[in-house]
Order: sequence, then structure tokens, then C-alpha cells
Amino acid sequence: MAVTEPPLFIFFVTGEPSGDALGGSLIAALQQRTGGNLRIAGIGGERMQEHGLASLAPLGDLAIGGVAEVLPRAPVILRRVRQTVAAICKVRPDAVVTIDSSGFSWRVAQRLRRRGETLPLIHYVAPMVWAWRAGRARRMARWYDHLMTLLPFEPPYFERVGLSCSYVGHPVLESGADRGDGSRFRAAHGLAQDDLLITTLPGSRTAEVMRLLPIFGAALNRLESLIGGFRVVVPTVGTVSATVANAVRGWPGAPIVVQRAQDKHDAFAASSAALAASGSVALELALARLPMVVGYRLNPLTERILERILQVQQVNLVNLLLGRPLVCELLGRNCTPERLAAAIAELTRDERVRAAHRQGYDEVKRCLEAGGASPSLRAADQILKIVAARRCGVPHQQPYGGLLDDDDRCGRYIKAGSRHRRVSALAHDDPGPRS
Repeated sequence: MAVTEPPLFIFFVTGEPSGDALGGSLIAALQQRTGGNLRIAGIGGERMQEHGLASLAPLGDLAIGGVAEVLPRAPVILRRVRQTVAAICKVRPDAVVTIDSSGFSWRVAQRLRRRGETLPLIHYVAPMVWAWRAGRARRMARWYDHLMTLLPFEPPYFERVGLSCSYVGHPVLESGADRGDGSRFRAAHGLAQDDLLITTLPGSRTAEVMRLLPIFGAALNRLESLIGGFRVVVPTVGTVSATVANAVRGWPGAPIVVQRAQDKHDAFAASSAALAASGSVALELALARLPMVVGYRLNPLTERILERILQVQQVNLVNLLLGRPLVCELLGRNCTPERLAAAIAELTRDERVRAAHRQGYDEVKRCLEAGGASPSLRAADQILKIVAARRCGVPHQQPYGGLLDDDDRCGRYIKAGSRHRRVSALAHDDPGPRS
């Protein structure tokens, strides 16, 4: 009589829409690899819920960025941390996978270790230690068994402090951002082929959206005086869709608000330029070859803190990957309607500038392409290796990145494991956008 394998049970934790998008793709990849023999629980948003997750908390409670922005919401966030830790201890998953949003997920990891939990803890999306607060890598190594990074240059920052780490690739490559249909979007919304369309992306967190919507609206008013009439499309997400829809009613360009990923990608294909909040959407725009201007504002206190500790001049991943300032970044006090409008006007008027952007975006795509399986499938495979190793008795915090291939069910190891480290400090919230 055949013995049925128990389903793989993964507890997911994310605290913002960008992590939710990654989580949705990761769940789909795990379902594919396990043939559907998968059980999931945790916290996520609409994308993860589409794949069967019943979220323990609304994402809106957690999607907050910035030191000053987090403080008023601290009681809610800490209550959700306690609830999440209690749920994990009760249901006993095979592994806990936290995705981005380090301010929330690291507190969960830390409290689990304080309680003596030895469940495999895996984090997906490295914090930007190469940009600021490098000490976070060492703190992270105290709690996590493994880190999966999106960018090829990130693993050494964590391996040097003893955290097992693997580069799985950036899931933006499987987002479909490069497969939008501009003609379909124009037909669906009654736009003529010669109507100039500007994509405007004010973010996905409540605080950033509230801060950027007035600035972006004023920038579009200024842009209208510079280049004449145009139409506007505003892709958004469920957590802030009502706020965005209400705010853009007074904007020029008769804004079209869309929420589905396919509509967003079709809008990219139909647009001539984009005005975007700094964040992971910049890579989607690059994949779509849509020339962009990036703007961002934080609470003034948070901005002053960042000015003191940032170790890089550029925060946009397009510029960082290229090693040159291709995309115009207007951050902090430089993020004014006048400067934003002037930068967008240049993108719509100067074909040489537009061509330079497209060439640079193609370089970025080549940087991110690792070949082989998709990033989400590589991440799923790494999780499966870690769970298989743990079921075979591999001790806590072994370097799972050294596992060999499928002919050995439990894997053999290339290098010795690192010793368990005592948890001693709280994780700090990420005050800014992940670009």
C-alpha cells in the first residue's frame, strides 16, 4: 500500500503589497513543485489570497514605512506580531517564510527564537545593507536559517556574517510587465492612438500615497502647462485603491484608475512616460521599457535620519544596477511639482533621452537574467531543500545553500554549519522604499 506524503506546510509572513506579489508567485511555484500537496497559512494580501491564503490580518495594518510613520501604529503592529508568533507556535509549520517588510517580519523571527523555536526561518528579499545600516546583516544572522536574495551582488554581504544565502533572481522577470498590450488598453478606455498617456504610480502604502498624491497631482498640473493636454492612468492596489480614486478626481488628464496587474502592464505599453514612487515598480517599468521619473517623500524626521546614514547616492535599482544615474530621481526636498514636471516633459519631448532610457533598461534586464528556472521556482526549490534537510535531521542554521542535488534525498554538505547565535536586539523598521 502506497504511503501518502504529508503536505508541505509553509507559514508565510509579509507586510506590504510588494511582498504580497512575491508571495503569490512563490505559492504558485510551490504548488507546481509539490503537485498541489501544499498547505499554507499566514499573513498576505490579495495576490497571496488568490492562491488560497486566508490571511490572519489585513495588510493595511502593516504596510507602513518610515521611522516616524511607524511610531503611531506601533501598538497595532506589535499586537499583530504577538498574534502571528502565537499562531506559528500553535500550527507548527514545516517552515516559516517571511517576505520583505523587515520591520514586521524580523520581529516575528526574533520572538520565535526567544521562545526557543527551532523551526526553519527563511527570509525572501534582502534588506539593503549595501545602502545603509550594514549591521542589520549580522542581526539577521541571529534569527534566520537562510536568506534568498533578488540581486546577484547581495549574498556576500550576508555570508560574511555567517548567514546561509542564495541568489534566486528577481521575480520582476516573470511579472509580465514586458508583455502588455497597448492597443488593447487604448481600445478598452476609448483612447485614440495619438493620445499622449502618462502612467502615474503613487505607491502602495497608505502613508506614502497620502504624501505623494498631492505632489504628483500638482506636477501633472504643471506638466499640462508645459506640454499641453494628455491622459493619465493610475495603477493601484487594493489596500489604497479607494484613497487613490478619491484623490485623483481633481487631476488633469481624466485619470483612469486600474487595479489588475494585466491592466497595469497594458497601461505601461500604451504610455509614453511614467511618474513613479521609488520602489520595486521601477524594475517593472524598466522591463516594460517605459521611460520614467522617480519621486519620493518621507516624513521630514525620517528624511533627516536617512540623509545621515545613506551610503549610496542613488536609491533606484535601475541606476544602481547600471552604475550610472540614468533615471531621474527626485527625493526628499528635491521632490517638487516643478522639478517632476520638467523631468517628465523632457522624457516626452526628447527622443534621444527616451532611446537612452530604453537601452539602459535592456542592460538592466540582462543583469537580472540568470537563466534556468524562473526566480519563483528557484526560491521554491530552495525552500523544499531546507524542509527536506530538516526532516532528515539537519541541525538548526546549517548552510542550506551548500546542499547538493536530487539523487541524495537529504543532501550532502560542502561546508560546516555556523553555530546558533543568541538573539539580543530588536529589528528596526525600514524607513524608506525598497527600490
